[in-house]
Amino acid sequence: MQADPNLIVPLQISRTFPTTALRGELVLTQPPEVTLNGKTARLAPGARIRGENNMLVMWGMLIGKKLKVHYTIDTYGLLMDVWILRPDELAQLWPTTPAEAAKWTYDPLKKTWSK
Repeated sequence: MQADPNLIVPLQISRTFPTTALRGELVLTQPPEVTLNGKTARLAPGARIRGENNMLVMWGMLIGKKLKVHYTIDTYGLLMDVWILRPDELAQLWPTTPAEAAKWTYDPLKKTWSK
């Protein structure tokens, strides 16, 4: 049986997030101003937002949307890297605060956190 060449199946890549990344809810209000976990925050100059397909997303397309994300903070306390999460990534346990990350254990082979 031959595969139908007109049938395109989207490829879901496995993404690796830095262990310094935290999970949160992001709302782009008026960039660089955003709301992160209900608190005002700011995007860093050069901040990168990656969509579910890991491609860069222009922030203008995301204004007003509530997004479940993983994010990193730069040395000035600004949002630097943001990944919009897919349902399979949301199903995995991930720390939401630095305190949780300090207490939990990360398995680099399985790329998962455990309490």
